[in-house]
Amino acid sequence: MSIVGGCENRAVTNLLDSAALQLRVAKRHALRRGASLRERLGRLDERLVFVIGSPRSGTTFLAGAIGSLPGFVDLGEIAPVKAAVPELAELAPEEAARRLRRILAVARRVGLVGSIRAVEQTPELAHLAGVLPIAYPEARIVHIVRDGRDVVCSLLEKPWLRPQQTRSDDAGIAYGSYARFWVELERREEFEHASDARRAAWAWRRYVTAARSAQPAALEVRYEELAADPASIARKLAAHLDAPADALATALGRAHATSVGRYRDDLTEDQLEDVYAEAGELLGELDYTRDPTASAD
Repeated sequence: MSIVGGCENRAVTNLLDSAALQLRVAKRHALRRGASLRERLGRLDERLVFVIGSPRSGTTFLAGAIGSLPGFVDLGEIAPVKAAVPELAELAPEEAARRLRRILAVARRVGLVGSIRAVEQTPELAHLAGVLPIAYPEARIVHIVRDGRDVVCSLLEKPWLRPQQTRSDDAGIAYGSYARFWVELERREEFEHASDARRAAWAWRRYVTAARSAQPAALEVRYEELAADPASIARKLAAHLDAPADALATALGRAHATSVGRYRDDLTEDQLEDVYAEAGELLGELDYTRDPTASAD
């Protein structure tokens, strides 16, 4: 789906099938070194790993760590998938699952990713959390959760939700303060006039809530715990993914803990109040404290 002038343009829904988006997949993966012919051209492995969560929560890092293991490959964010999610989210789950399988099958074939476990990390798939098990019954889903206040800090550094933007992302979706498909219909105008901090907290709340709705439930991993004790998280993840724990612990050990609790220095009191007004209930439910002087979980 494409966005023009801050409005959803459904006349460009063929964007998800465009050769340009799939060529980006090929460019990233087709020249992958060390892959055997079977890994490239063999039967597609149905045991995908989906890493979902709010943008700026560590999805890229976690998917990269898993994808570095023997027998796995990190697909990155698949632009055709990202472009398709707004439309897929409106379909019946079975139809959405069918279309998602088709998009990913093409992406894996053009990227020469065959008989190897693919790791998909498009955050927007949080909004299809209930569709993923239908599309891939053998898949494993991992939801990485990060303190929403720290996520807001990171999102505020990016142009994604800022007003008066003319740029777009790699899937052709425009940046800006307009209401995305995940904004509640009755609050769309409110979203567009909210502060930048509140819009960022809004995004975190909606992505996390959607990801946590998966049935069966996704394995939930806290970024703060991963940064503090990667070996413990590696054991939990390894059991879930049937992956080597020692190699995974080494990969997770590269996580940076310096960004944990950054909101204390980076957000103003007014920004924090906007974050709590929009996402305070979920922060509390997840045991992230409201007290900016307390230690982060």
